[in-house]
Amino acid sequence: MLAVATPPPSWAPTGASSPLDDKLGIEIVDFDPDRLVATMPVEGNQQPFGVLHGGATCALVETIGSWAAMLGVGPERRAVGIELNASYLRSATSGVVTAVCTPVRRGRTLATFLVEVRDEEERITASARLTCAIVPT
Repeated sequence: MLAVATPPPSWAPTGASSPLDDKLGIEIVDFDPDRLVATMPVEGNQQPFGVLHGGATCALVETIGSWAAMLGVGPERRAVGIELNASYLRSATSGVVTAVCTPVRRGRTLATFLVEVRDEEERITASARLTCAIVPT
């Protein structure tokens, strides 16, 4: 487990992960709202052919993008994913993948983020865009 570079905000739920994040081994290692970083092991998240499952990659993207949106709106509002687009560019077959999430636009009602997923050799394995609706709690 890596040390968290930027910790989650004080209003974040304890542990800052969901049951699905725990099952997939997703860990956010930097809660910087302008550059969130999360990791996920390939082992245990493969499809039957031995490569990282696209659904696991999408869960990683949803996790990090949703957190990026929440950090932008704070505890008074909620962010919910409304669109996810992912392109798989290279198979990951072992080790850990790292996702980096950066904002495209943070508006009053919508927030959009780009997420790049890379393998341990820094090769891009997936590129994704997540849009979240900003709603009252």
